[in-house]
Amino acid sequence: MQQDFTIGIEEEYLLVDRDSLHLAEAPAALMEACQADFEGQVSPEFLQCQIEVGTRPHTTVKSAREDLRRLRSCVSKRAAEYNLSPIAVSCHPFADWKKQHHTRKERYDALQHALGGVARRMLICGMHVHVGVEDPALRADLMPQLSYFLPHLLALSASSPFWNGEDTGLSSYRLTVFDNLPRTGLPPVYNSWSEYERTTGVLVELGVIEDTSKIWWDLRPSHRFPTLETRIMDVQPRLEHTLSLAALVQALTRMLCRLKARNLRWRQYDRFLIGENRWRAQRYGVGEGLIDFGDRSIKPMAELIGELMGMLAEDAAALGTMTELARLRQIAETGTSATRQRRVHAEAVAKGEDPGQAVVRHLIEEFHADL
Repeated sequence: MQQDFTIGIEEEYLLVDRDSLHLAEAPAALMEACQADFEGQVSPEFLQCQIEVGTRPHTTVKSAREDLRRLRSCVSKRAAEYNLSPIAVSCHPFADWKKQHHTRKERYDALQHALGGVARRMLICGMHVHVGVEDPALRADLMPQLSYFLPHLLALSASSPFWNGEDTGLSSYRLTVFDNLPRTGLPPVYNSWSEYERTTGVLVELGVIEDTSKIWWDLRPSHRFPTLETRIMDVQPRLEHTLSLAALVQALTRMLCRLKARNLRWRQYDRFLIGENRWRAQRYGVGEGLIDFGDRSIKPMAELIGELMGMLAEDAAALGTMTELARLRQIAETGTSATRQRRVHAEAVAKGEDPGQAVVRHLIEEFHADL
């Protein structure tokens, strides 16, 4: 069994004007300053109101914490120089996607052309967690097993209940928007790495996509790194919640490798069934529970996370992430960012205040709470 399970975390933020709380485009000088502070770790995103950061690879969540804290602090400091603030949320509560413009780079111009009107609605942000898996064959073997837990990750991360000023009734509306793109959703099941390369290679050979970075499954082998990249999660307003979710992905990967070393594996369920849990997570977050297919029952998220913590105890101890994983139980019991945003919205309505602006102010506060 491999010994190190390196992690890398990518987050996408929205930039808002500190006075109006509306979305604002990132000045070129802001991007240049951030890139000078953290070469290769800060970049523009598809829309001009977005900015992306990525940590270096880390062997521990502890070192990843310091890296991500510095990145968040840098973006916040540089944005303040232009009276802007970052918010780490998957959908702005009242912004109009039709008024946003994509970043003028060759890569994004090509994406806009390829996706047409679908690309214009991409006013969404996510977080991606890479876990190092050196052996390509092992990556292919782990994907269908790890896919079982993707709905759990989505439920715990839900942060996008609002869209265009309305409560969508969903906890993660971001996924509704993202699923309009091609090559998204749960990953197909491949029996080997060669089968994965052969199948995806058809689209590359035909020129449909330039490489596998244009495949946007909820979980995929990274095109650039020897990692499995989990992409299903909404971005987190709170730094510590990001780290807890990253710790969960890392521990799950180690647990599955530990089972393999004992000639065991997690049962593989049909994508139709996992897709139903994916929808439940998207709709309810942690509010209504997920289906336990082994037990054939719907279990509350707090119970599911409690069981999961028991299974991951050995891995959390080895990785030094007991504290981070324990925080997930609290999220399951008290709610996600979507829960908190709705609470702030309701309180603002009761006071006769602008609820959308109240939510954005809340998100600004949460972004800075752990810095």
